[in-house]
Amino acid sequence: MKKKKLGNTGIEVSEFGFGVMTIGSSQLDLPLEEGAELIRYGLENGLHFLDTAQYYETYPYIREALKKTDVHPVICSKCLDPTYSGMRSAVEEALRELDLEQIDLFLLHEVRNDPDWENRAGAWRCLQDMKKAGLVKAIGVSTHHVDVAQRIASTPEADVLFPLINFQSLGIRKGDGPGTKEEMAAAIRACSEAGKGVFAMKAFGGGNLTGSYVEALDYVRSLPGIDSIMIGFGKKEEVDRIREYADGTLPKEYRPDLSEKRIRIDQGDCEGCGACKERCPNHAIFWNENGLAQVDPDVCITCGYCAPVCPVRAIILL
Repeated sequence: MKKKKLGNTGIEVSEFGFGVMTIGSSQLDLPLEEGAELIRYGLENGLHFLDTAQYYETYPYIREALKKTDVHPVICSKCLDPTYSGMRSAVEEALRELDLEQIDLFLLHEVRNDPDWENRAGAWRCLQDMKKAGLVKAIGVSTHHVDVAQRIASTPEADVLFPLINFQSLGIRKGDGPGTKEEMAAAIRACSEAGKGVFAMKAFGGGNLTGSYVEALDYVRSLPGIDSIMIGFGKKEEVDRIREYADGTLPKEYRPDLSEKRIRIDQGDCEGCGACKERCPNHAIFWNENGLAQVDPDVCITCGYCAPVCPVRAIILL
């Protein structure tokens, strides 16, 4: 699999990366050995770029996988805590749990429109200090928001951007409303031209665009300024397909079997707005004991009508 320089960071990443969230407790919740084996398989098939986060609770999978391979991947982690002390603890936790002296990338996790950036000033200052201390190589943000991506282009301290983008604009936000793929693509290009490394998330829109597998990947891969595309994997067969796509051996007409996949609502992202519940034509979505939306698998027919209306991209197909 091809490798590219991640902006001006000096870090080299594989064209496609392995998003580790999928195997964790908030999604597939794979047993430790099974999840670690899947990561090892990905690493040894060219996916030399791993993305995780403090709240994913997937460090044990990565640590176990690294015991069983000679591959030394680039690792990115993220933290939601807005405070200096919380971010410092998160960086220290990642280093400790992954048995590292330095982590390649550490980001502010899911930064939203103002005043979220201002509210995270302490965490951002901490990341700059962690970089100066040599504990982190490069810093930046992950975001679903066009506004934030635009801001990073003119933020000299930011090394990288991890934005959401896909060919149907699923989950892209701007201000308090939806954003477009064109707006996000322009922000990505501006960041790249400013020397920022850019790696993209949600090319499949949380799995909802997987039926258009080649089209979805072709769109994101063709965008100027993107150095790598992060994909979530739950099976070895999925690793095989992305390797074939990267190598140019996957047929253009390829359509994955989605018959066993089910729509789920990520409880860590859901804000209980009710948009999906109102849109569901089969009344398969209900409020759970936490006041969040949840899918009844016995009623859901996997039509996917709910996914486009979710403002925070909490609806996934796994």
